[in-house]
Amino acid sequence: MMDFGLSEGQEMLRVSAADFLGKECPKSKVRELEEDDRGYDPGLWAKMAGEMGWMGLVLPEKYGGADGDFMDLAILLEVMGRNIVPGPFFSTVVLCALPILEYGTDEQKGSFIPKVASGEQVWSLALTEPSVAYKASAIELRASLEQEGYLLTGTKFLVPYAHAADYLLVVARTSEATEGVSIFLVNGKSPGIKVEVIPTMARDKMCELTFDKVIVSKDSILGKVGQGWDIVNFILQGASVLKCAEVLGSCEAVMEMTNTYIKERVQFDRPIGSFQTLQHRMVDRFIDVEGLRYLVYEAAWEISTGSTSDLHISMAKAKANEVYQRTCIDCIKNYGAIGFTADQDIGLYYRRVKAAEFFLGDTDFHRERVAVGLGL
Repeated sequence: MMDFGLSEGQEMLRVSAADFLGKECPKSKVRELEEDDRGYDPGLWAKMAGEMGWMGLVLPEKYGGADGDFMDLAILLEVMGRNIVPGPFFSTVVLCALPILEYGTDEQKGSFIPKVASGEQVWSLALTEPSVAYKASAIELRASLEQEGYLLTGTKFLVPYAHAADYLLVVARTSEATEGVSIFLVNGKSPGIKVEVIPTMARDKMCELTFDKVIVSKDSILGKVGQGWDIVNFILQGASVLKCAEVLGSCEAVMEMTNTYIKERVQFDRPIGSFQTLQHRMVDRFIDVEGLRYLVYEAAWEISTGSTSDLHISMAKAKANEVYQRTCIDCIKNYGAIGFTADQDIGLYYRRVKAAEFFLGDTDFHRERVAVGLGL
């Protein structure tokens, strides 16, 4: 049975992360980085890695990490979500370092993991293509075996922070079999890679990558040739839960700022929070967010204990997609028209709703997975 209480170490992590980000990443910093071509602050990145040790939080001590567990990472992502921290932390640690740690050779782990832990390298996962479908049959980027190595040719879409990535994990087709894909470790600055940042509502530095006969060595494959989709499934499991944790934190922040606002805003000689319609909205959303918390913590705890449940992961992601949108929309209604202006922090969260919904599978995708889990 899961214990929802945090350990002393986890509570210290939560408090220290909240204090640090409250000082180092206020909303003014978030707004500033939205307009920055890099999309993140290298100075803040260095502090997160060195001073706080977050890049190595769940990496082994022998690679410069803190040897924490998956639940620790979920707690940290929840706090990051509350502060909507811009940057390539998710792509580097969650999407890339964890699968390298799980499937990489000793040489690969020894070469890359310490540099992730120290904050020296930024990584990204090049998985989705223009179809944005999370299934093996959607992978069309080709990896052709030649005498000098593999030649990668094709396009990847919605690759987070690829413009800043030192290295990429690239999912490519190596055979005609439906699941005949492999994952390659690729230098992000290799000749033949073209990177274009895609303008998005969330301003989250998603990129389109074009590979034009990019040469990679035969020993750059992560795991085994033709078995890359097993690794993709591993990535999707953990990353989906951690994205839900991030969304949970964002929902908590939206609820708190709105609750404060409706207690302080006076209309008709009384706080607007005393009006029943606004109260009902807040109660409904509070119930929503607390339900999401249960699903996220359960799914994260199961991964931490080695009892991963695809059913619970997809339940959490489907719930997170819906709750984030409902929470932002209803709370903006409680602000009135001012809630839609750029001056209000709540708008920073609302702009990220759709990005979070479609990243790592939309609601329909995860509802279908829940149906499969129910045997339907």
